[in-house]
Amino acid sequence: MKIAVIGAGAIGGCVAGYLKKAGEDVILIGRKDQVDAIKQKGLIIKGARGSGTIHVPVATHMQDPCDLVIFAVKTQDIEDAFTANSEFLDTGLVLTSQNGVQADNLLISYLECKRQLSSIVMLGATYVKPGEIIFNFEGDWIIGRPFTPVDSTTHKVAEVLGKAFKVVVSPDIMGMKYLKLFVNFNNCIPALIGKSMQETFADMDLCRLSIMLLKEGAGIIQHAKIELASMPDFPKERILGLTGMPIEQAAGIMNKTLTGLSKEPLYGSILQSIMRGKTSEIDFINGEVVHLANRLKLPCPLNNRIVDMVHEVERTHKFFAIDLVKQEFELQPV
Repeated sequence: MKIAVIGAGAIGGCVAGYLKKAGEDVILIGRKDQVDAIKQKGLIIKGARGSGTIHVPVATHMQDPCDLVIFAVKTQDIEDAFTANSEFLDTGLVLTSQNGVQADNLLISYLECKRQLSSIVMLGATYVKPGEIIFNFEGDWIIGRPFTPVDSTTHKVAEVLGKAFKVVVSPDIMGMKYLKLFVNFNNCIPALIGKSMQETFADMDLCRLSIMLLKEGAGIIQHAKIELASMPDFPKERILGLTGMPIEQAAGIMNKTLTGLSKEPLYGSILQSIMRGKTSEIDFINGEVVHLANRLKLPCPLNNRIVDMVHEVERTHKFFAIDLVKQEFELQPV
């Protein structure tokens, strides 16, 4: 397959780099500063697979049609990215990789359903600067069809991507996407204080806050009658179990899990956007349950407030003091 990866951030860079290293015909589409850096020094990836430089073709826009186009921009940028490359998007398959559940819906007006593939990325990566990425940890790349049944084409794409990553085909990609929504749910807290996941969740009060947000969000999803689907190596009971535990027990598990994610500091996707001066995907993660709650006329005060606070950080470019966050959510040490 001839493959274009649109978005030269953390995930897009890893995807393009490791597919190129595996021998695939890949072009990486990024901003001018990213393109210039990669042309000059190559794509530098450090971390879980060691350190190395991969020389992958780069451009600011697609040059010609491709068999597979992987969108690795944030959800809020996906329509602009599609429009900017629309000249070469009349044919071929399109694969989304965004957090949240709305990316495929945003593209449905541009594409026939049979051309759409959707995915969940469980690997972890951090954008350092143009042309340099840390690959924090390995994880499944789960792909499926958002609007049509899984078919032989889906398996063909999985086979190609499987040359560089552990790929799993899912018959219920949307049920899994809703579960992944909750995996990303605590990304908002590091974004408030400007700290890594490991630093943030070393604080037990902030672990308690993550559980409070999770309990509220899971309740909204349950009222909406949305069924979560287990992911490989990540059963839905892992999330649902946390929501049913006493908060202290659940916070302890959150602390142990998130402080041990990787040796290198891991910055959540929301914080990474803010650190780059970009708007974040908060409206498509915690904001997704706020939207559902509004539609169902249900209270959702915690996630509603967290979304507003992240937007305040985006606007002001100033992070909140940890004590102020604790005060805002009435967190008291036990």
